[in-house]
Amino acid sequence: VFVTEDGGETDLDLGHYERFLHINLSKFNNITTGQVYLKVIERERKGEYLGKCVQIIPHITDEIKSRIRFVAKREGVDVVVVEIGGTVGDIEGLPFLEAVRQMRIEEGYQNTLFVHVALVPILEVTGEQKTKPVQHSVQELRRIGIQPDIIVARCRVTLEDEAKRKIALYGNVPLDSVFTSYTVGTIYEVPLILEKQGLGKKVIERLHLEPREPDLRDLEWFVGRIKHSKRRVVVGMVGKYTKLKDSYISINEALVHAGAHLAVKPILKWVEATDIEEGRISVEEALSEVNGVIVLPGFGKRGAEGKIMAIKYARENNIPLLGICFGMQLMVVEYARNVIGLEHAHSTEIDPKTSHPVIDLMEEQTKIRQLGGTMRLGAYPINLLKNTLAYSLYGKETIYERHRHRYEVNPKYIDKVFAYGLRISGLSYDGRVEFIELSKKEHTFYLGTQAHPEFKSRPLSPSPPYLGFLKAAIGLI
Repeated sequence: VFVTEDGGETDLDLGHYERFLHINLSKFNNITTGQVYLKVIERERKGEYLGKCVQIIPHITDEIKSRIRFVAKREGVDVVVVEIGGTVGDIEGLPFLEAVRQMRIEEGYQNTLFVHVALVPILEVTGEQKTKPVQHSVQELRRIGIQPDIIVARCRVTLEDEAKRKIALYGNVPLDSVFTSYTVGTIYEVPLILEKQGLGKKVIERLHLEPREPDLRDLEWFVGRIKHSKRRVVVGMVGKYTKLKDSYISINEALVHAGAHLAVKPILKWVEATDIEEGRISVEEALSEVNGVIVLPGFGKRGAEGKIMAIKYARENNIPLLGICFGMQLMVVEYARNVIGLEHAHSTEIDPKTSHPVIDLMEEQTKIRQLGGTMRLGAYPINLLKNTLAYSLYGKETIYERHRHRYEVNPKYIDKVFAYGLRISGLSYDGRVEFIELSKKEHTFYLGTQAHPEFKSRPLSPSPPYLGFLKAAIGLI
């Protein structure tokens, strides 16, 4: 999940667009089947279709087109990039493909451009590049009524001339409209290799846009730092969804951004909190070789005690520690239990009957029964206290970070929990605890945040908490 500034919960792919383009998108930039069908049903219930039979065409496709055009009008842009995910022929994607097919007619051929990305696998035995998947996906698109203008072949290596000729022939496109997105060391190099092949010029030429030369020097510098950084820093990633690394893709990328600016290569050591909790691995064994620990966000009981054990180990062994959202909440729980002496302290999310609910449901959430899309979402202002680690990282008093949570540090326990060394270093304007930390005298780097600063990290402006964390992990602070 990726969260936008205005509180939209979107597909993680939208995060890639924000990072690559260095812009903030909105919930309107993410169009889902559920949104479309819900809107059409609501309109039918209101009688807007005057009793007509509601159909995929025109009602669903019209709603898709109106949402695309709304984004164009709202942003006041010259060009709208529309990505239709999935595989050609997937039942979920068919209404979207039909909608853009209609848009080509309505907007005009000269004002639309179809780019098809397709896989070219390589047979392990012969090393042959097989173009059949591309041929068949293009055939399926043409059955739907869409002829690609440009084909980008995804392959492990650059396309051979023969494979390129086949794709052009069977894909019904000119040879110079076939490009290769081959495997590179970092995803951030992909725009550079496509620009080198002339994709940008081809798009500008086809859409009759003003010719221009992109300035890619900053991106080239960034990619160079990633590729040539030799110093390794091992980060213990303690979470409960570690089997699927994309679960934490925004955090992974935030570490890449910070690492490039420090000329270090983050090596992520994935630690399944449930394994620690259930004794399949000791916390000492799991974290013995790491330079820093990040306690990852998540929900629910599973793995919570394993995370608390990891927090305790990092705190007691002076290992740089960063807690994100639920990770920050468990830092408060661990400190309350093991330093203050509140033996059964916990979050009411995990133990509703805990005798010391140091983490509790936000008051405004207590009456909410419909859980979808009702969390505290989006960017909120945070006031950082001067002479704190958090303030030193950001260098200013007021910041904006994105959020996604229902629970918070219990206001009733603030005086008790923060009277024994643990400090509040950031508060929302209505008094919620946003950042906690220990002083430099007590710990090298011990910082927790209720926010998700990774959502605003960019290649050329890394997130301050992640940059500070890596600095501590390599001994710079």
